[in-house]
Amino acid sequence: MKLRVRQPSNPLDAKYYTTERLRSEFVMETLFEADEALLTYSHFDRIIAGGIMPVGAEVALTGSKELASEHFLQRRELGVINVGGPGRVVVDGEAHGMNPRDGLYVGMGAKELRFQSADPAAPAKFYINSAPAHKTYPNRKIDITQANPRPLGAPETCNKRTIYQYLHPAVMETCQLCMGLTQLEPGSNWNSMPCHTHERRMEVYFYFDLPEKDVVFHMMGEPAETRHVVLQNEQAVISPSWSVHTGVGTCSYAFIWGMCGENQDFDDMDGIAPTSLR
Repeated sequence: MKLRVRQPSNPLDAKYYTTERLRSEFVMETLFEADEALLTYSHFDRIIAGGIMPVGAEVALTGSKELASEHFLQRRELGVINVGGPGRVVVDGEAHGMNPRDGLYVGMGAKELRFQSADPAAPAKFYINSAPAHKTYPNRKIDITQANPRPLGAPETCNKRTIYQYLHPAVMETCQLCMGLTQLEPGSNWNSMPCHTHERRMEVYFYFDLPEKDVVFHMMGEPAETRHVVLQNEQAVISPSWSVHTGVGTCSYAFIWGMCGENQDFDDMDGIAPTSLR
């Protein structure tokens, strides 16, 4: 398990960042490495995001010096969505089969977390988010048919999409972690426009299902001081509460969003008119 720590940034400072500095502060360029867990601990609401790809061996999440804990979920909860081949997540001896786009919630206090692939030739790719917790909620598997679908957008505005809420009050209880998957329809490329900010929570975007030659221009910064970072397939970006939340791709794609903070209300956001952006 490799855990990298990122410090928070002030928006007054961030508007002067170069592209290189923006990427070093907010972008996770590599999330999957064979038989490894590549994780980033952000001090924005202390979220952990990253990828786990078992190929020749299973991969375990454990306690670490950075977490000051004996086991990974000693004071945390965990969300997992599989974006690779079939696999399994073993939680305290109980195996949960994970097909592509299956999700899993693991509550605070679980001691054993082992990740396995069913076929090394088509390994599972477990994308995870984890947030501090104060209470133990039951473990639960949620496949995409059990997630709460919210169709949004229209072809005329290039943002027709379905938001599948996995870890969300409409589906189940968690301490603070919300997580879901958004699928854009063919011909749509904006993931949220008009865009918004979240004063009471931060977010991490993980983009996938992008062809090799396509990219997403992920927008960030304050509404009157926007910047962008260019992301390729299976890369992620930290989006602070003070930043706009939106992005546009050179084709349709899918992305996983994870949020933590003070409020779990999905519609608790401040909309930004496109004509107000600078």
